[in-house]
Amino acid sequence: MSSVALITGGNRGLGFASARALAQAGSTAIIAGRDQARAHDAARQLRAEGLDAEWLVLDVTSPSSAAEAAGQVRHRHGRLDILVNNAGILPEATDTSQHEFADPAVFQATFQTNVAGPVSVIEAFLPLLRNSPAGRIVNVSSTVGSLTDQSNPGSPYYQLAVPAYQSSKAALNSITIGLSKSLADTTIKVTSVCPGFVQTDLTPISREQAPLTADQAAEVIVRAATLPNDAPSGTFFDKDGPVAW
Repeated sequence: MSSVALITGGNRGLGFASARALAQAGSTAIIAGRDQARAHDAARQLRAEGLDAEWLVLDVTSPSSAAEAAGQVRHRHGRLDILVNNAGILPEATDTSQHEFADPAVFQATFQTNVAGPVSVIEAFLPLLRNSPAGRIVNVSSTVGSLTDQSNPGSPYYQLAVPAYQSSKAALNSITIGLSKSLADTTIKVTSVCPGFVQTDLTPISREQAPLTADQAAEVIVRAATLPNDAPSGTFFDKDGPVAW
């Protein structure tokens, strides 16, 4: 019996690459996205490659959308084995407005997708993950959300000024820790991962300057999604190993 994996924001970029990689590893990949046509087309592309893929409409900013999506997965499969919280935004990358520190509206939008979104999805799908013999939750974070890294003058990201995005990923990391403690008496493991600087549409410069393809970056997501049963939960790592909180 193949595992069932759901990837938010799975119709393009890193999410799509992760869906493909998980399907190649033997999972039924459920591509979840806000746009029905795009999610459908992405699943059709994977099926054309001989992979097991489905699509699902899911807006992570809407708890009711998450609950409805979970109901559909329950009807189709009765369980969920892998949840990849990949959907995320970085509106500061194109923000040209003037402000003293940060635009409160940008903060609100960023946190709605990057923090409240994963919480809504986790809350909706956790009962299905409990039905899995070895559930895995992968929160796609970033080293720029590491408080250790943000306060280290020697870090290449020390001067980076996207406070809404950085703090949203720090908050997501805190969710990983708290959730892992909440699920300590279960077989479900929770991980934060940093995929690196990836050639996606997250920022205007990513396609031209990022060193990693989406397929390369997806490798760390698959690693977290397929952790062995004796691996620790509540960890944060990238392709090179542990990342400091």
